[in-house]
Amino acid sequence: MKGKIIKGIAGFYYVHAVDVGHAVDVGHAPGTVYECKAKGVFRKDHRKPLVGDDVEMDVLDEAQKKGNIRELLPRHSELIRPAVANVDQALVIFAITKPQPNFNLLDRFLVMMQQQDIPCIICFNKQDIDEEGKKEDYRAIYEQAGFRTITVSAARQEGIDTIQELLRGKTTTVAGPSGVGKSSLVNCLQSGTVMETGSISEKIERGKHTTRHSELISIAQDTYILDTPGFSSLGLFRLEKEQLAEFYPEFAPFEKYCRFGGCSHISEPVCGIKAAVAEGEIPQIRYENYCLLYDELKNQRKY
Repeated sequence: MKGKIIKGIAGFYYVHAVDVGHAVDVGHAPGTVYECKAKGVFRKDHRKPLVGDDVEMDVLDEAQKKGNIRELLPRHSELIRPAVANVDQALVIFAITKPQPNFNLLDRFLVMMQQQDIPCIICFNKQDIDEEGKKEDYRAIYEQAGFRTITVSAARQEGIDTIQELLRGKTTTVAGPSGVGKSSLVNCLQSGTVMETGSISEKIERGKHTTRHSELISIAQDTYILDTPGFSSLGLFRLEKEQLAEFYPEFAPFEKYCRFGGCSHISEPVCGIKAAVAEGEIPQIRYENYCLLYDELKNQRKY
């Protein structure tokens, strides 16, 4: 029998098998979930099953829903953080306000996903309290960079249909800092509320961490979401400073106007990127984040 690992805890793997003749409550998708152990051959071969792995399993006890994973099927992708296999795309969620978006953190996440060839959808939540009308500004910044960007309200369930359509038939990792309404949005995508939600501390405008482990949630046929713990910092990895501009797609049309080959776009004279920023053709916030990340990469070998 084939299935997909949806959760792993303390050596047990919970496999959602969809080729059985009955259904249990796993969102909207048919199938049942078996508690499995992985055969020792995986440990011998230094292969560790991951959430998201497609597997072949043997049913040991149908009544108790127990099984054994006997084979890991080939992966088409593997993320390092979060550790998950076979992800098709990422949905990164930030709030328009309360808390104010940390664009440096968002850019870090986008770089990290691009490094791993994972397409990204950016979702700005809480448009219902966007009193300053920032949502279109934020959307324009990231659509110019080539990222699909949507604005929604989990509180009023606005834009949920759009998210569901973007997720259909894919495995999507959902990520974002605490307090942005990530778990509330995940709840909106399911038939019932199965995730614990937290609250915002008005004093510090940060949310409580409410997701404690990585778990795939089946929300429709062949459609899974992976909710991951809220993050507050992300380090860049396996990246040289000279490569950073590749992950800012909106820079590309202006690089031909740089006087020097290999321009860092920071201190050189006659730089097409700096000129485009000055003329408003590249958003200031994206360029500022580029400079901060470039400086971080420049100094990373000193530590």
